[in-house]
Amino acid sequence: MAKPDPRLRTSTGLVLLACAPGLLTLLWLQGWGLLCNLLLCASAALLCEALLVKLRGQPVSVALNDGSALVTAVLLAAALPTQAPGWLPVVAAVVAIGVGKQAFGGVGRNLFNPAMVGFAFVLLSFPLQMNQWPGQPSGLFESLQQVLGGGEHIDAWAQPTILDGLRHNRSLTLDELFASHPGFGSIGGRGGEWVNLAFLLGGLFLLQRKVFSWHAPVGLLVGLSLFSLLAWNGSGSDSNGSPLLHLFSGSTMLAAFFIATEPVSGPRSEGAKLVFGFGAGLLIYLIRTWGSYPDGTAFAILLMNLTVPSLERLALRRQRADR
Repeated sequence: MAKPDPRLRTSTGLVLLACAPGLLTLLWLQGWGLLCNLLLCASAALLCEALLVKLRGQPVSVALNDGSALVTAVLLAAALPTQAPGWLPVVAAVVAIGVGKQAFGGVGRNLFNPAMVGFAFVLLSFPLQMNQWPGQPSGLFESLQQVLGGGEHIDAWAQPTILDGLRHNRSLTLDELFASHPGFGSIGGRGGEWVNLAFLLGGLFLLQRKVFSWHAPVGLLVGLSLFSLLAWNGSGSDSNGSPLLHLFSGSTMLAAFFIATEPVSGPRSEGAKLVFGFGAGLLIYLIRTWGSYPDGTAFAILLMNLTVPSLERLALRRQRADR
C-alpha cells in the first residue's frame, strides 16, 4: 500500500480547522450533545477503518494518517441531531466508513460521499431518532443521559424543522410564520443563520488556501438561489421561502463548502464541478420544497455522485472540441 500523499494530510488538517467555527457555533447553540456526537463518530470511524484495513492485510497506521476518516466523522457529527441516542452516531460512522468508503477499496476509490452514505442510511432507517433536536442548549449531564438512553424524549423546534414547517404551512403568511414560529430567526432558522455563517467563513478560508476550487460551492449556491428565486412569490401562505432563507437555513453552507467539495466522489474538471454543484443546489431545493425530507443535502449529493462519470465525459469531449 502506497504512503498517503503529504498534501492530502495537509488538506484534511485544514478542513478540520475550517470546521471549527461551525462546530463551536453548534456547540454554543445546541449544547454538549454535539461533543458526544463528535467523540462517538470519531471513535467508531477510526476503529472501523483500522479493522477493515487490517483485515485486508494493509498497514493500519498508513491508512489512518491521511485523516479522511476523521473528516468524515466530523461532518457526520455536524449533521446528526445532538439529542439522538448514542448508538445512532456509531451506526452512521460505521456505515459511512464500511459501506461508503472501504467497500469500494478505501482512500481514493469511493464512488459516493462517505459521510452522506452514513447520514442517508440512518435517516432512512431511524427517522424518529433523527428528529431529536434540542430546543435550547443542553448541559453535559442531560446530554449524557440522552446519549445513554436515560433522558426524556425530545420533541422541539430546531434548525432543520423550520424548513419542514415552511413546507407544510398552509394558512400563515411568511411574515406571520417568522413572527409566530419559534424556529425562525431573522432571515432563516434561529441559530441556523449563525451556523451557516460560521461554515461560510470556514469555507472561504479553504478557498483562500486553495484546498479546493470555487466551482462546486458557487455552483451549489447559485443553483439553490436561482430556483428559490424563480419559485418565490413573496410572503404569501404558499411561499416556498426567499433565496436568503434557503441560503442560511439547514445545512446549506456545510453542503456547499465541505460536502460538495469532497475530492474523490466529485468530478475533477472545473466545468464538471460547476455543473455538479449547480445540480446539487437544484436537488436540495426540490427536496426541501416538495420532497419528504426537510433538507435533502444527503440525497442531493448522492444523486449527483451518480452523474460524475457522465459529467467527466462531457467535460473531456468539450476540451477535445476546443483544441
